[in-house]
Amino acid sequence: MIARRHVLAAGAAGSAALALAACGGDSGGSGGGEVDGEGKTLTMWLMQGTNASADTYIEELKTAFTEATGATLDVQVQPWDGAHDKFVTAMAGGTGPDVAEVGTTWVPEFADAGGIDPLTEDIDAAGLSDGMVEGLAEAGTLDGELYGMPWYAGVRSILGNRDMLEEAGVNSQPESWDDLLTMITTLEEHNSDWISFPVLGASIFPAVSFVWGAGGLIAEEQDGQWTATINAPEAVEGLSWYADLALKHNASTAAATTWKETDALAAFLQEKVPMFISGSWTPATIRQDNPELAEKLVAFTIPAKDSPVAPSFLGGSLMCRFTETQEPELAFELIKLVTTGDFATRWAEETNYFPGTTEALDEVVAGGDELTGVFASQMTEGGKSVPVTPAWGKIEGAKTINTMLGDILGGTPVQDAADAAATEMDGFFSE
Repeated sequence: MIARRHVLAAGAAGSAALALAACGGDSGGSGGGEVDGEGKTLTMWLMQGTNASADTYIEELKTAFTEATGATLDVQVQPWDGAHDKFVTAMAGGTGPDVAEVGTTWVPEFADAGGIDPLTEDIDAAGLSDGMVEGLAEAGTLDGELYGMPWYAGVRSILGNRDMLEEAGVNSQPESWDDLLTMITTLEEHNSDWISFPVLGASIFPAVSFVWGAGGLIAEEQDGQWTATINAPEAVEGLSWYADLALKHNASTAAATTWKETDALAAFLQEKVPMFISGSWTPATIRQDNPELAEKLVAFTIPAKDSPVAPSFLGGSLMCRFTETQEPELAFELIKLVTTGDFATRWAEETNYFPGTTEALDEVVAGGDELTGVFASQMTEGGKSVPVTPAWGKIEGAKTINTMLGDILGGTPVQDAADAAATEMDGFFSE
């Protein structure tokens, strides 16, 4: 049975911050063959940039889809520049694709606007509801309905230079914040020229792992209403611990307030940084840019306050069916083809992201190295989404959390900065 949502109203399409942030790709594998698509054509939109071999994948996907259904597939790769306005215009005018890739943090906003279909019934009927990576499914769920089939994801852990760590006598998984701090201070004492553990003031995702690792939340929902909790005691504890690495322990750099993840990676590539928080996709970049350094890589899960695995932001994409499609059954066949089986596994391997189903994830981990296993553990045991609400896009757009981090690293008391952020977030939640 195909579950459909009402067509996107023009007023909803014009609401602020209807945007898309995702990553590109294709897959192909299981499913298909249940719907006769002879003589029909589906349009699929993908974001550009995730897979350098996307052209090959697209051609193979077209062939597989036609063989499975008889239908023709028109894959259109969308550049990031102008993608936001193109999606909004298409959704408002009913000229969008049948299927499209949608980033995890934007699925709730698209769903709330009525631009994409709930897929819960379709996924249940296909027997796929028990095989999804939990964090991706959480990110795509609004008001109890799942609005996309998990496709791929990335997560952040700690990436290290084995030679530098062993030189300082620290190269083991930290089991708690205390263990991590011991590693950091030992590295600093061993070589004060090193940036032992960069604190990234311009990136919110390393910081929120410490909020979550202390038992805090960014916000919480009760009776359908979201309320900011970034200023609650547990969240403030996590923010304080993370900021103190720069403010009190000299683990970072004077530029901490402006450093992005790319800045930390650049310093790591120059072997000025022995370890830093980075994404599961980063080892592939290092292998390309510095093969010699790639041989020295080691990874650890980000620890929570009292355990070895803290929650870590799970970002990626889901495959969504747009409400305007005239072929919902055929569109779901395409979604199954892309997100399960061989195509899902191969896409993950080529892009160095993790697939969205547990079966495909198990295959990738089994064929991967120790680094893959660490990042996979972080994802399966601690993968977590930001608040699943249409308001999150506005919060992200306003850089509320970024501003808070910058203020804290600039000397504003943590509680004061968190209170200000909470007030701004609650304003967005109440709109």
